Order: sequence, then structure tokens, then C-alpha cells
Amino acid sequence: MELSVVFAFIGTIFLVSVSPGLCMTLSMSLGIRLGVRKTLWMMLGELLGVASVTTAAIVGVAALLLADPLVFTVFKWLGAAYLFYMGWQTWQAEPTPPEQIATGATHSRLALASQGFITAVSNPKAWAFLAALMPPFINQDAPLLPQMLIFLGIILIVEFMCLLLYAQGGRAFNRFLHKRGKAQWLTKVSGALMFFVGVWLLFS
Repeated sequence: MELSVVFAFIGTIFLVSVSPGLCMTLSMSLGIRLGVRKTLWMMLGELLGVASVTTAAIVGVAALLLADPLVFTVFKWLGAAYLFYMGWQTWQAEPTPPEQIATGATHSRLALASQGFITAVSNPKAWAFLAALMPPFINQDAPLLPQMLIFLGIILIVEFMCLLLYAQGGRAFNRFLHKRGKAQWLTKVSGALMFFVGVWLLFS
């Protein structure tokens, strides 16, 4: 694989990942409420979802799923319902001080990972984008598996870096509001962001 193709792919994926979207908004929301360490579990689920979507796009399954709107409709409604539930729980929760943020969260690791996975795989724009993005970068005359592994590794690394960036931003926002005596805004902002992601998912 030519280095020019790899660098072009890295630049493209970075611009897409760093742009505000469903998963990045969710990462910031959880960063506000839970801190970066807890949010890592959501990131794990999200990266597994992205890996699933990317693999499907590369091997052509995405084209089949895009032809059946019912599959996306089911995923979108289930994902949005879950996000609405988590948003409501977060809205009602008490704000967690920065010094207690690593241990004060009640969200289980499995719930956070599931939240990230559902958000990633139930976003039809991700499927459509990857189905359209991947073919131009794939060399039909070269073995598919090595190319798939390289592209998948690039996507996961870039996506993880961007998720961390947004989660760190959320934690910094937590500290900012606590210092100014506005801690009660934290759960409201975090919950509202989750509601926003749910609505975004429904109408995407």
C-alpha cells in the first residue's frame, strides 16, 4: 500500500472523527458526568461498534443493509430510547465533585460499553459514509485482508484520540463549573446532551 494513500486516509478519517457527531457528543456528555476513566468503557463499546461497521463496509455488507431501511429503523429507535433513558437518569442525578468523579459514578462498565456500541452501530450516516468512503482507498489488485487491517487500525486509533479529546473537554467543563459554584448545571448539561444525541439519532 502506498504511503500517499495511507496519509490521505488518515487525514480524511481525522477530519470526520474530530467533527462534532453522535459519539463525540456522547463522549463529552459522559466526560462531564463521569470523568475520563469511566468514559473509557463507553469508548471501548463505541470502538467495537465502529470496528463492526468498518468491517461490514469493507466487505460489502453495508450495501445490503443500506437497501433495507427496516434494519436501521429498529437500531435507531432502540438506540434513541436507551439514550433518552440514560439522559433522564443523568438529568435527575446529583453533580459529582471533580475529586470524587472517578469513584462516584453508578454506571456499570457493561452499561457504558453497551451505550457506546449501540450509538456507533445505530448511526446510519456512519454506515453510508464508510460504504462510500472505503472503496476509493481499496486496491482491488492487492489482498483485501492486509488493507482492511491497516484501515481498521487507523480508524480505531484516530477515533479513540478524538473521543479522548472530547471526554477531556467534558471533564474540564466539570471543573470549570465547580470552581464557579455552578455545579448544578453539570447533570443538566450532560443529560441534555444525551437527549440531543437521541434526537439526533432519530432524525439522522
